[in-house]
Amino acid sequence: MLHPRVKEVTERVIERSQKTRHAYLDRIEKAKKQTRVRAGLGCGNIAHVMAACTSDDKARLKADEQPNLAIINSYNDMLSAHVPYKEYPDLIKQIAQKYDATAQVAGGVPAMCDGVTQGRDGMELSLFSRDVIAMSTAVALSHDVFDGVFCLGVCDKIVPGLLIGALSFGHLPVYFLPAGPMQSGIPNKEKARVRQKFAQGLVSREELLEAESASYHSAGTCTFYGTANSNQMLMEIMGLHLPGSSFINPYTELRDGLTGNAVERMLQQLVDSKDANCLADVVSEKTVINGLVGLLATGGSTNHAIHLVAMAKAAGVQITWKDMADLSEVVPLLARIYPNGSADVNHFQAAGGMGFLMRELRDAGFLHNDVKTIVGEGLDAYTQEPVLATDANLIITDSNGPSKVKWIPVPEKSLDEEVLRPVNNPFSKQGGLQLLTGNLGKAVIKVSAVLEEHRVVSAPAKVFSSQGALQEAFTNGELNQDFIAVLKEQGPKAKGMPELHKLTPVMATLQDQGFKVAIVTDGRMSGASGKVPAAIHLAPEAVEGGVIAKIREGDLITLDAPAGVLKVHVSDEELANREAQLTQPEMTYGTGRELFAGFRNIVSSADLGASAFGIEE
Repeated sequence: MLHPRVKEVTERVIERSQKTRHAYLDRIEKAKKQTRVRAGLGCGNIAHVMAACTSDDKARLKADEQPNLAIINSYNDMLSAHVPYKEYPDLIKQIAQKYDATAQVAGGVPAMCDGVTQGRDGMELSLFSRDVIAMSTAVALSHDVFDGVFCLGVCDKIVPGLLIGALSFGHLPVYFLPAGPMQSGIPNKEKARVRQKFAQGLVSREELLEAESASYHSAGTCTFYGTANSNQMLMEIMGLHLPGSSFINPYTELRDGLTGNAVERMLQQLVDSKDANCLADVVSEKTVINGLVGLLATGGSTNHAIHLVAMAKAAGVQITWKDMADLSEVVPLLARIYPNGSADVNHFQAAGGMGFLMRELRDAGFLHNDVKTIVGEGLDAYTQEPVLATDANLIITDSNGPSKVKWIPVPEKSLDEEVLRPVNNPFSKQGGLQLLTGNLGKAVIKVSAVLEEHRVVSAPAKVFSSQGALQEAFTNGELNQDFIAVLKEQGPKAKGMPELHKLTPVMATLQDQGFKVAIVTDGRMSGASGKVPAAIHLAPEAVEGGVIAKIREGDLITLDAPAGVLKVHVSDEELANREAQLTQPEMTYGTGRELFAGFRNIVSSADLGASAFGIEE
């Protein structure tokens, strides 16, 4: 039976979303009833569609009898996570030909890396790139000549952007195809140790670069559990990946086999059984709740306190931070993956992976089983894991094509309970996210990686308007005390809400030295942060009249994660009389930032998804 809290939250989300969800589904129904895409094209239109195709594909497109599949690709050869996508289009096209169907790269979307732009001006474009990706996806699909869609994306803003854009074409079946994580490098604890040593000036830049390069060393997703791998978990638990496909390494037989199997499945559904679930049916209120549960049970990225709100909104579903916090009170923490533990996603996969996690959560009543997925109805298929097979009667039989794949039940027990645990023996009885409220507004904190003794901090404020200023104060020895770092003017309207991950080694060093420290900011931390308590995504932000702009040096602040409290110990009367101190001029020039002034003007607050898109009713 469904857990009472999951049922309660789901019911209020459904009630809250009635108007917007109805409006969305109404648009999708109208799209379904329109003339089949290519049948309505004029000769000039279809000539443009197939101008560069092979003669065989031209014949198929002219006949208009078999599906034409869209590929939306985030491939580039600078970012490791997206490098494997170079080969995907050719593989998809080869399999499509076996069905006498066609596939085309409909468009590309940008894929920027927060790991490259951390602490740099380019980070101010990062969050907004999500909405650019959504629009790019819509532009690619607007040609209206496709019967199904494959979205190729991995990292932070790419997957949310692809899903937001694809939901505008929710009448089509849409599969997300993962690229997989790179093989494990040096242990994450060692990487973190070297970073802290460098922050203290105890190791050289050469030693730091050597450690970083040993961690990020080959094609594939970074192996820590940040936003990129949280994306992969989300797409699987929401039924948009093939079961068990999220964390299979690239350039392996199984990885290629899964990609091939996904194409075969979509074509079977479109051509043979004609039972392909469209994206709008897969992404429902219950699907979104399943995604939230997955994030909490794995200690996923805090960035999804923003992204999942925006993704849900694109499907007409309205969720709030309170929904997340209420679920977090009852959802058990079943995984410990760096930074919430020492293991990486490859260890998580080896211990039992997504199949074990989803079986445990579903059987304990934390997941809705009455949902649609890309492979059918319910989550039974997602309690299995893929392996290479030798069965002669499997779909893929061409020895020159993808490897054969079959699914088997996941292990009954976790193979490593230091990484992945059953519901009856969780790492914590509560999830990893907490809503904080008080006279500063509302914020979220990720507590799954914060030790219990650090979850309550009451200390004087030290106020900064940039990461650089805090780092300089640390270098000058001005932070050797208990304090709460207040970093303001970092929100979406101020400067695009850059991540503040550069602060992690500095603050972690001070915490390790015995000082009680914490962070309060209207900006973001990295999806991989967590050791130091951080009240992030504070809304309202400083430039929208947030109280954070009225905090003065030395004001006593309390961050109490267990109680859900964030407050500055200043009277309401005094706060009302204080002038906001906005010292950081708006950054509008350089590194393309001036092109995003329009986004900064219209973007919503963090709790509403920090989105440039409104809700249509």
